[in-house]
Amino acid sequence: MIRTASFARFALSLVLALAVGLPAQAETRVPQSQTEISLGFAPLVKQAAPAVVNIYAKIVRQQHQRSPFMNDPFFEDFFRNFSNPRPRVESSLGSGVILSQDGIIVSNYHVVAMATEIRVVTTDKREYEARVVLADQASDLAILQLEDAADLPFLTLRNSDEVEVGELALAIGNPFGVGQTVSSGIVSGLARSGTASGEGFGYYIQTDAPINPGNSGGALIDVNGDLIGINTRILSRSGGSNGIGFAIPANLVREFVKQARAGSEGFQRPWAGMAGQPVDADLAASLGMDLPEGMVISELHPQSPFAKAGFEVGDVITDVDGQVVNSPSEMVFRMSVAGLDGTSMVTRLRGDIRETLVVEMFTAPNDPPARSVVMNENSVLPGLTVGLINPVAIVRLQLPLSATGVAVLDPGPYAARAGIKAGDILLAINGKEVTSSEDVPALLEQAGRRLRFDLNRRGQRVSLHMRR
Repeated sequence: MIRTASFARFALSLVLALAVGLPAQAETRVPQSQTEISLGFAPLVKQAAPAVVNIYAKIVRQQHQRSPFMNDPFFEDFFRNFSNPRPRVESSLGSGVILSQDGIIVSNYHVVAMATEIRVVTTDKREYEARVVLADQASDLAILQLEDAADLPFLTLRNSDEVEVGELALAIGNPFGVGQTVSSGIVSGLARSGTASGEGFGYYIQTDAPINPGNSGGALIDVNGDLIGINTRILSRSGGSNGIGFAIPANLVREFVKQARAGSEGFQRPWAGMAGQPVDADLAASLGMDLPEGMVISELHPQSPFAKAGFEVGDVITDVDGQVVNSPSEMVFRMSVAGLDGTSMVTRLRGDIRETLVVEMFTAPNDPPARSVVMNENSVLPGLTVGLINPVAIVRLQLPLSATGVAVLDPGPYAARAGIKAGDILLAINGKEVTSSEDVPALLEQAGRRLRFDLNRRGQRVSLHMRR
């Protein structure tokens, strides 16, 4: 476990005292020696930096080239192998944070995504092979396991809900590949959502500690040397740090580590089964609220855990487990942190009545069973896979909560060429209504030389025609 020297606490107290122009309180003191004056954050960095590593990821992609003589009757034989795929090796550089003595590391998804080889280098130049044990593009987090690692330095995860705006923070990483670098700043904002660019979304800690390319996956620590977040994104027009950086809170990292150790193949979030929007001043007035707060439920699936707990459309959710919620992204974060197979205490406001209800945390149920059907090789559209829409399909295909009927789970090669996409809802084939997945093989078999598909695609009615 890594902790800082007492000087860090002294520095924070002194800064605050000078900022407000007040004499230092009982727990503060002036530097006792020239050595203390010159230390700065050195003791803190010496203890925390060894737990931050460099990550080198190698990605092999197949590169296709089209021959300019492909259709030439004379030259095509000479250039027959021109269009064969050629491997192209790409490399990415990022940072990671050691979270356990046995080599559990957290980094960003975009640092190691699709990597065929991952090499981790510590500050003392030791090198390890690593493998990804859990990754999630939506959260932009990945958990890695080092091979044959033991007795490594590591950082302790702090409860990120206790972090406050104005706290001192240090960002440690490898910006631009120049080597491990430390930058200092403060926590300049909390609950930032939808502001960072890239794969990640959700809920961030904002800092003005400079973060640049290569810092991704590095540590954001407090003055006690505890990890409060994983540096992930910047807000910049030029591509360089402008003092607005974002870190994924440590509480979400903790849930990722928990699921990784439990052997999860993918990160599992509790299913909300609802849609909502932030309460602004106009909406607050229409709901009879004195001040705007929380998130109003605009749509609710009958099988949603919130519906089961007694919530209804029009209810305003103000907090989850004692933490304020003001947007759908904050709700997703709070539920992700709560984890599965437990409960959360959710406060709702209905009219003038404010009460707290117990909500179960579970994944989207496969109820009723999807009964997916795959068209065989003798079908008009081999490989086409359809299934009944249920909560699992709604989540997987990102369908509206109100969606019903039969959806395309996988179009297969031939249906894809005709323009059919995963997530399309099958309404009719050649004018005959589709009511179940079992209808589709028979309707395709009965079709003549022409096929017409009536689809619901993201709320729009679409008709596609194809000839056999």
